[in-house]
Amino acid sequence: MRLRGEKGFGMFELLAALSVLNIGILAIVAAFNSGAIALRRASSISTAAALGDKQMELYRAVAYNAIILDTTSVAATDSTYQADSAYSASQVTATCSPVVDSCNPSRSVAGADHVNYRVDSYIVYDTPSGGRQLKKVTIVVRDSSTVKTLARVSSTFDQSTG
Repeated sequence: MRLRGEKGFGMFELLAALSVLNIGILAIVAAFNSGAIALRRASSISTAAALGDKQMELYRAVAYNAIILDTTSVAATDSTYQADSAYSASQVTATCSPVVDSCNPSRSVAGADHVNYRVDSYIVYDTPSGGRQLKKVTIVVRDSSTVKTLARVSSTFDQSTG
């Protein structure tokens, strides 16, 4: 005599269907989570780029002779500031009185997203062969908490500026 009863088979089908559905829902949740992380990172990078451009506009608004970093504010012991590839021991420095944002080599700025970013400025002389002396300004915007570089803006200024 063979057993032909199918009792409990419906329960097994239901359990298999719920397992497949659960795996699908977890995959969708993981996709939303990675999307949210990517959006947050893109937001930080675009805010940092805007802050870098804003800092560079401060230098575009002043005369060539005023494109300097204040000697009293240059972070001599700041290892993050000195570790950047734009750093040079022979930066363009002078005394800035009063110290304005364009003279400050490193400052904390709140972005539009209400997060603090570290804005570092580097100014060095750059003289092409046979040309006039230029000042190369590099702005590096970092995340204040992790000190990770988010944006880098660089521009050169000629003596005919201002």
